[in-house]
Amino acid sequence: MKTTINIDDLRRRARRRLPRVIFDYVDGGAEDEVTLRENIACFRRIGLVPRVLRGGEIDSSTLLFGQRLAVPVVVAPTGLNGLFWPEGDLCLARAAAGAGAGFALSTGSNASLEEVARHVDAPRWFQLYPWGGPDFSRRLLERAQASGYDAVVVTVDSLVPGNRERDRRHGFAHQVRMSPGIVLDGLLHPAWLASVWLRGGMPRMGNLADFLPAGATAGEMADFSRQQRNPAFDWSDLERIRAAWGGPLVLKGVLSAQDALRAREAGCDGVVVSNHGGRQLDGAVATIQALPEVAGAVGGSMTVLLDSGIRRGSDIAKALALGADAVMVGRAALYGLAADGERGAATALSILTEELRRTMRLLGCRTIAEITPDRVVPPPAAP
Repeated sequence: MKTTINIDDLRRRARRRLPRVIFDYVDGGAEDEVTLRENIACFRRIGLVPRVLRGGEIDSSTLLFGQRLAVPVVVAPTGLNGLFWPEGDLCLARAAAGAGAGFALSTGSNASLEEVARHVDAPRWFQLYPWGGPDFSRRLLERAQASGYDAVVVTVDSLVPGNRERDRRHGFAHQVRMSPGIVLDGLLHPAWLASVWLRGGMPRMGNLADFLPAGATAGEMADFSRQQRNPAFDWSDLERIRAAWGGPLVLKGVLSAQDALRAREAGCDGVVVSNHGGRQLDGAVATIQALPEVAGAVGGSMTVLLDSGIRRGSDIAKALALGADAVMVGRAALYGLAADGERGAATALSILTEELRRTMRLLGCRTIAEITPDRVVPPPAAP
């Protein structure tokens, strides 16, 4: 890891260690992957406008829902992290705690929300996929409350699965379907094979055990998750979740000011400007392009976060300048996890933190509040 100096280095290490089917699962997007690429490219087209001779200590901390974070970063909710490293969810949660960042646990995690709560005493959010009927959400919300989760994030941009063609070519759908080619690829990646697959094969989805008979296999859990998709979920369902959850509620998957305003009417405390990392609707606007309109509509009255495309600390600064209160990082942390477990995830967060603080110094911004719109030349307006 001594030669690892940026997130792309971690991506290359992850690619070497993982079989193709697993790497494509974390790295890929929907269809032609236009949105996946644009999420990154649009950050590159934003110019930074530094102010000079502004000395003083750098303070990168911020408050999110009353909790102090050392850096305005939340590790995004991602599923099946046990495919990348044993106890992948715990590795990510511990790395986030060590970095002073937030952590959001996915409904599709391999560790249960209770297990993560037992092992990590730091800011924790629970991400709820609105699968199944009202009973599914109610039981998970009750468990999140009993386990002391600080906020709930409802993801609404994946009510039907995106057309992720890399996964389709491998036959991957929440589980690895073994074929001669995949078996051979696994044998060609012995470090991954020994650390993950030979320790128990396909990891189970820990949060779903409560909904299935005792001893349900990973395959049965994967089948259950696919059957529970709920494309009919609507604003009235979100209001039901609002009534059931007493803490901060965040809506993830917003790309328009109109939806952000509607989320505020429904009682949400925050939104995540997100296109699911380009994994759902290919051609959807890049999140950094959509951010200014959303932040202009609800910023100040709601917490606004952004995910998708964060690969540099300067990307975080650009998002903050354009109206985000903080960002979520998914792939950047997962590349670190897949490269070297908890240490790799911690390295990813350390790189982003160091880059952000350096960017703040060079911009002449001593605090997060000083990263204002005049410090950037905005990206082209969303079409």
